[in-house]
Amino acid sequence: MAALDLAEAKEKVIEFCHSKKKTKFYFNDFLKVFPDNKAREVKKVLTALVNEEIMEFWSSGSTTMYGLKGEGKQANAEGED
Repeated sequence: MAALDLAEAKEKVIEFCHSKKKTKFYFNDFLKVFPDNKAREVKKVLTALVNEEIMEFWSSGSTTMYGLKGEGKQANAEGED
């Protein structure tokens, strides 16, 4: 099991998000991007992206998802340009 390089991992997450048609992702979607790493390591990458305001949390009330900041219908509806 290789340790994640934070800079490389962040780029990989962003590329993954841009490669999909959807704009909101479950945590488990990102686990598939890093199959050789523990969930805790993947969580650290996502948290770093949220803290840098590159990604954001989105909640439906029962489920929390991740998305790139400013992308998707939800951002426009809430005036978060």
